[in-house]
Order: sequence, then structure tokens, then C-alpha cells
Amino acid sequence: MVDLLLGLQWGDEGKGKIVDVFTKNYNIISRFQGGPNAGHTLIFDGNKNVLHTIPSGIFHKTATNVVGNGVVIDPVIFKKEIDNLADYNINFKTKLLISRKAHIILPTHRLLDAASETLKGKAKIGSTLKGIGPTYMDKTGRNGIRIGDLELDDWKERYNTLTKKHLKLLDFYGVDIEYNLKELEEEFFNAIELLKTLTFIDSEEFFNQALRNNKSILAEGAQGSLLDIDFGTYPFVTSSNTTAAGACTGLGVAPNKIGEVFGIFKAYTTRVGSGPFPTELFDQDGETMSRVGNEFGATTGRPRRCGWLDLVALKYSVQINGVTQLIMMKADVLSGFDTLKACTSYDYKGEEIQHLPYNIEEDNVTPVYTEFKGWKKDLTGLNNKADLPENLLNYIKYIEEFVEVPVKIVSVGPDRKQTINL
Repeated sequence: MVDLLLGLQWGDEGKGKIVDVFTKNYNIISRFQGGPNAGHTLIFDGNKNVLHTIPSGIFHKTATNVVGNGVVIDPVIFKKEIDNLADYNINFKTKLLISRKAHIILPTHRLLDAASETLKGKAKIGSTLKGIGPTYMDKTGRNGIRIGDLELDDWKERYNTLTKKHLKLLDFYGVDIEYNLKELEEEFFNAIELLKTLTFIDSEEFFNQALRNNKSILAEGAQGSLLDIDFGTYPFVTSSNTTAAGACTGLGVAPNKIGEVFGIFKAYTTRVGSGPFPTELFDQDGETMSRVGNEFGATTGRPRRCGWLDLVALKYSVQINGVTQLIMMKADVLSGFDTLKACTSYDYKGEEIQHLPYNIEEDNVTPVYTEFKGWKKDLTGLNNKADLPENLLNYIKYIEEFVEVPVKIVSVGPDRKQTINL
């Protein structure tokens, strides 16, 4: 079976750490959607590593890592990731496989992203400007260039044709963006040569053959469920399906091959970029969460907006993903609060509701909170459930009852060792 590991909020939940912890139980780890707009941070043995495209199981010699067909790849960023891992002596030729059907981010995709975001002005969505959206637009518009095209004799012609189209679009936008395409292309084609030294596969056949051979597979999601192109807070979303259904199309496996669905959430809520955020805090509590939680984007470095846990949104994500087990991250950040709050319903245009409505802009939605007693105990040095404070266990119990799914793991720090099974 294929198990899934998904973020249930607006991303940044800590998926990379848990994939790293789980990898010892799986033969294959695979990314199934998104691009280098996702940053998965892994900390172990005193070292910090940030991955953007490479699956988070790459540090384990026992697992094969696969970049699935649903991913979009920036060769330049990909090369930097590989270069940064040089000290780990990883055999990328055998341990990192890439789907031929994965799409490639061109330099002009990034330029189009910047131009589009500039045009939006105050209505900008908070894009990471990595070219993700324009690349997925070319994918659905049937113009994209895929990894498998690099094996064709005419791939440069395909590149030039698409680049010319992009340059015309930039002229049409009429936005003044400074760039040197020659320099961008020099870096791009240099990275392409490294990409060509890796192993390209027909990934859907690879996965299904692995299933026939009883291999265990963990699919690693990027971004979060509330950023899903269909079910997220549109238009402030990413350009791919970040939910469980996206794993099927992003890997080429059937729905009846999905096993456990691990859902990851923070003990509070954060968001990077623009978009509605009902429980966002602008007071000392929010500042404390940001400071203690070191809430800065792993990809962009932008400060994350912080707020209380939104259980209405969490239950929505649990429902659309079919989550079977929950994993709570950053419980340690909430140590020291006298009182905690969690949103348990919305006042939606004067009516109290417990589901995520079509529009959660602040003009329509006001969060209704339930309060909990906090705890003072430092959790970062704990390693078993018996040591956890009673008020934290009560907080967890309430969450389980609200969303009707058990919390099986609590993370009490960024290191892989700071992980407690419940």
C-alpha cells in the first residue's frame, strides 16, 4: 500500500521532519506535487538541512527517493540542493529517481510569475516567485516541457519555442522587470547537464511494480491542504492538488492502493503570504508564537503569520483527505501560555457554523473560541507520553474528539529525536 503524509493547514507544518522519522519504515519515499516553493527542514546530529524538491528520505541509505510526475522541477534549485548534500556521500544516481512526466520550470516561468504578481498590486496572492504557477499553467495548457523531453533530440527546439512564447507574454504584460536572460539561461543549461546524469523513470510503472513486489511507499506532500488549488482558500492557494487525491494523480497509483493517511498539523496555526486567516493574532500572544516557534518560511525567509489553532479548518482538512492518524507539531511552542484558545466554530454572517464555508474573509467570518488551561513545563527534553503535562494531554484529547481522529505523535522540538509516540 501507499501511505500518505499530508499537511492539514496552510503549509509549514513540519512534514519534512516526520518523513525523515518515518523513512526507516518504508522502501520508497516520493514527492507527488508542488515544486521548490516548498521548503522541508530536517534537523539531526546538530545539522540543519532544507530540501525543496528532493524527498525528505534522502538521508537514509535504506530508502529509494522518487520525484513523482506531479512535481515541477527547477533544475537550478535542484542542482543547488544536490550540491548542498555533497558531504553526505549520497549516490544520487541510484537513490534519487525522477519521473519522466515531471514538468520543468524554465527561467522565463519565473519572470512570468514576477510579472503576474506585480500586475496584481494589492491583490497579489503572495507567490514565492519560483515560477510554479506559470509552469502548471503550461502543463494544463499542454505547452510544458517534461523531464522525458531531455532525452529527445529536439528538446532545445521545444525550449526555444516555449521561451519565445513567454517573452511575448512578458511584453504583453507591460511590466518593467529587470532580467538578463542570457545569464539565467547559462545557469539553467548548466543545471540541466547535472540533471541528465540522474536516473529518469516511467514512475507510474515503477510504483505499481513496487506494489506488486510488496514494497512499502510513503508519499510526501508539499504545502498544506488549505492551499489546495480546488479545496484551499482560493485564489490564495498553490497551483497543484495538495490533498490525498493529488497523490493518485501525482504518482500514478489507484485510490484503492492508498493505506494510512497521516495528517500533520501545528498545535497552533500559521500562514505565509496573503489570504484569509480567521484566527490570526496581532497581539503579544502572536508575537510569542512567532518568536519561540522561529516562524520564518524555509523557502522565502518571510515571517509567518501566527494564530490560535483553527479546529473548524482542521476538521475540514481531515474530512477531505480521509485522515486516519494525526501528528501534532510544535507543542513545545505553546509552553508558558496561561490560557490557550482554539476556534471551535465560526460566526458566519450572524449564524454559528462548524464547517469551512465558501468564503472565510474577515468580513464574513468571526472565530468563536473555546479556552484551555495552558502549561509551563518545558517539553523539549521529554521523550515519553508519561512526562507530558496533563493540560497538554487534555488539549490533545479535545482535538481528537472534535475531529474524530486520534493523535498518534507529538513533536516537542525540531530534531528528529524530539518526537513522542502517544
